[in-house]
Amino acid sequence: MKKLSLLVVLIALISCGKDSNPDLIVKGQVKGLKKGTVYLEKEQDSSIIIVDSVFLNGSSEFELKTNLESPEAFYLRLDKNNSNETNTRIVFFADKGITEITTTLKEFVPNAKINGSKQQKLYEEFLKVTARYEDKNLDLIKESFDAKIAKDSLRIDTNKKALDNLLKSRYLYTVNFAITNNDSEVAPYLALTEIYDAQTKWLDTINQSLTPKVRDSKYGKSLEGYLKIRKSE
Repeated sequence: MKKLSLLVVLIALISCGKDSNPDLIVKGQVKGLKKGTVYLEKEQDSSIIIVDSVFLNGSSEFELKTNLESPEAFYLRLDKNNSNETNTRIVFFADKGITEITTTLKEFVPNAKINGSKQQKLYEEFLKVTARYEDKNLDLIKESFDAKIAKDSLRIDTNKKALDNLLKSRYLYTVNFAITNNDSEVAPYLALTEIYDAQTKWLDTINQSLTPKVRDSKYGKSLEGYLKIRKSE
């Protein structure tokens, strides 16, 4: 009985030690928030899991903690207790250390400013360029819709080709971006999230370009496993 009690105490002490020295601390502020819960989440085994959370009541500042083996993407989710709105998530790339996120209640995702890892800066660089692709895609979709309303077959075909070319251009940009930044965990992450349905040869090119450190990371291993599945199909 004494041995069991001692074991329980030791486990508790170890757990406390881990909690007091987390690899990652995410802190910041949601300006305008009076009451709600902020969650720190990540993907694991094809599901999104909660790794930490904090309930805020009268304060807009938060601090969340977790451990991580290698740099990876996380979600910051806000659940407003006085709202029926769909929960919103801020996606960010984190490494060991401190990541600071400030945003507003009204524009939780659009107003987010993130200061943290070098992977996050690289990820933001990628998003700035792909935002232009998204804008162009929306313009072409609207044009295609108008062409269908007008029953203009020539405009419909022209826009279809333009959409196909835009998609190919975006995929090639992603491939080149990943290869150029093959020493960052962002590279395999983009392959898995942005162009997972691309030609296998493109994904394989990214995989083969990765540095040993990145290949041994969470997303490097995931890309290797995903490619094995694709090649076996």
